[in-house]
Amino acid sequence: MPDLTDHGPNPYVIDIEDTTVENTNFRATLWTGAHLQLTVMSIPPGGDIGLEAHMGNDQFLRVEQGTGRVEMGPTETEVTFTAQVQPDWAVFVPAGTWHNITNTGSDDLRLYTLYGPPDHAPGTLHPTQHDAEQDPHEH
Repeated sequence: MPDLTDHGPNPYVIDIEDTTVENTNFRATLWTGAHLQLTVMSIPPGGDIGLEAHMGNDQFLRVEQGTGRVEMGPTETEVTFTAQVQPDWAVFVPAGTWHNITNTGSDDLRLYTLYGPPDHAPGTLHPTQHDAEQDPHEH
């Protein structure tokens, strides 16, 4: 199991591919700085991140394992952009864009995401999506 401690804002070096693939938690925040945050995610088959928008954050996601469907749009009811992703693909989500990623494969979808500026409380660890939904610090 990888070290899931939030190492920010200290200097930090990580084998991001191994750490992402070994992570079994829905979300773990590994580094939080003043202007950037790194989290790793694991989404089970048929699961998703959940439709959301980060009004003040641009987001970069990179798939390391599994396959998925990305959906984005300008409003919660107008999600018209769709794309398929697989390992080594990146997703760029502009601030304020509604988005979701659904695992369409038979294996866990493992990805990491960078938020600019940070989106989650430093040290956030959500073993499951239910834990994330119950966290009062989440939106």
